[in-house]
Amino acid sequence: MSELEIRRRQEYKENRKKWALIQLIAIVVLVAVALSTFFLYTRLNQTQYVEYVENSCVDYKVQYEENEFFDKEWIDKSLKMSDFRGCEYSFANNIAWRRLGNAKISRFEDFYICASFLEETPAFFFPAGKGDYRKLFHEFYEFSSSMDKPLIIQSVSRENIEMFREFYGDCFEIESDEGGYDYIYNADDLINLSGKKYHSKRNHLARFNENNWSYEEISDKNMDECIELSVNLYNDKMGYTNRSSVLEQLAIHTFFDNFDYLGLRGGVIRIDNKVVAFCIGEKINSDTMCIHIEKALPDIQGAYTAINNEFAKREAKDCRYINREEDLGIEGLRKAKKSYHPCFLLEKHKITFNKEAKL
Repeated sequence: MSELEIRRRQEYKENRKKWALIQLIAIVVLVAVALSTFFLYTRLNQTQYVEYVENSCVDYKVQYEENEFFDKEWIDKSLKMSDFRGCEYSFANNIAWRRLGNAKISRFEDFYICASFLEETPAFFFPAGKGDYRKLFHEFYEFSSSMDKPLIIQSVSRENIEMFREFYGDCFEIESDEGGYDYIYNADDLINLSGKKYHSKRNHLARFNENNWSYEEISDKNMDECIELSVNLYNDKMGYTNRSSVLEQLAIHTFFDNFDYLGLRGGVIRIDNKVVAFCIGEKINSDTMCIHIEKALPDIQGAYTAINNEFAKREAKDCRYINREEDLGIEGLRKAKKSYHPCFLLEKHKITFNKEAKL
């Protein structure tokens, strides 16, 4: 074989390798484009869920990762439309406590939807937003039926129970749990603590005022100290490893990691420059401040009363009501919440449709 022939064969082999590589790259690009197009089409034509990333480190750090398909501006608008006063109509709460009930957040037309999936049983919160309720409830029914589960809708007011009766007659059962009722207070009462009924609270404040204390808003400068206080309080409870307590720590981290994004308000009290109490809340509708987290050192008399009062004075002065959320049926928590004399309890009911019901 001549030298020329050998050179031609080598060039042919090299060109064949180049073309094979080019073809492979082209195939990879086409597959990537096809998958991206399919993914985009799928995401745009289904209910969108909020995605999260959690780091599995010891301090339970939680990071919210924005999703281009997720429109917080729209969620805020939908919640504002309904102007509900219940603590479950807080996007911040829905995110922070999502693990408690394996909760999912989604959108259907102009409705904001949150549902829990305990033991793989969907339970929808009464939706916020505006639109065709019958159409939405039919979607709920179809979804639950596909899982061979009855349709459950929770956080239903008395007025909305009547709406369900008007739509569907009596094909559902109603349950009430007082442990889930929200405690609603007049903001002025918690700001001023006036009258005989708050005499003991004023005494607690008088004892607390003997300390060299100061108040400041929550910011990046003091968040780590607040987290340290919360973790120490958790660790000090010997053997206190029940699930809700662990999830509370995760919720607190979620609030802090996304504080500004979620539109939260917060206050910190120091004694001799040491953080001894903090509070996180949010204005959840046109007239109500909702308290999400409140922590204080128990061995400092009046610390809880002080953070309660100072936060109300500084952060809830533009509100008519303060929602201090539910007592979960815990007797000590119920006693503490009643001691501040709520003006009313926000009732919530759960309705479960009969399996033979057709929506």
